[in-house]
Amino acid sequence: MPNNYFRFKQFTIQQDKCAMKVCTDACLFGAWIVQQIENSKLKIQNALDIGTGTGLLSLMLSQKNNHTIIDAVEIDEAAVEQAKENFEASPWKERLKVYQGSIQKFGNSRIRQFKYDLIICNPPFYEDDLNSEDEKRNLALHSKRLKLEELINSAYKLLDDTGNFFVLLPYHRTEFFLQLKQNKFFIKEKTLIKQTPKHNYFRSMLWLTKQPAATHQSEIIIMNEDGKYTNDFIELLKDYYLHL
Repeated sequence: MPNNYFRFKQFTIQQDKCAMKVCTDACLFGAWIVQQIENSKLKIQNALDIGTGTGLLSLMLSQKNNHTIIDAVEIDEAAVEQAKENFEASPWKERLKVYQGSIQKFGNSRIRQFKYDLIICNPPFYEDDLNSEDEKRNLALHSKRLKLEELINSAYKLLDDTGNFFVLLPYHRTEFFLQLKQNKFFIKEKTLIKQTPKHNYFRSMLWLTKQPAATHQSEIIIMNEDGKYTNDFIELLKDYYLHL
């Protein structure tokens, strides 16, 4: 069984209430977002985390962006309580707030009087395939309540014209996502992930903007053939993982 908590260097994720636990690709995604922000010297005043779950991505972002205010939206009541718990226990609790409800409802509400500089999302991965008997896990993993088209429309509505949108996807759904985005977004960065050099790609990390941009593509391999983390992975996660 997964641990009820996952300890990082500067914060701890409690995950006993959440169907979806901390996983390597989500950690990699959070670190990759931060790296893109740092490398491009982006000034992020306010950010939105869609489907925050445990609050992992918001906390990773908070660790490296000292002045960013983050709103996190989550539909599952238990996950909202978990994210609140993790936020309150962190050094950045005053810059973090979680809202319960769908992103569609959040986007249509009058809570937000401004648009976001940054939107991040690790969305539900599948649409009605591989359903399990655990309904909470189905809701977290499957896009019954958040279709990719709805995610794109919500992000477009809530993102500032000069803002940045980061999303993690299963590799096999990447082209479908890119077709759905149509003329709303341009791909600035596309990074494909492999478990090892011998494996096929299994995740895609995308950086999208509303402004025209040339697409740069790269790859990250998590582990070498000897089972040890690659230098690229270590460089990204060394400020987060306890034993790197």
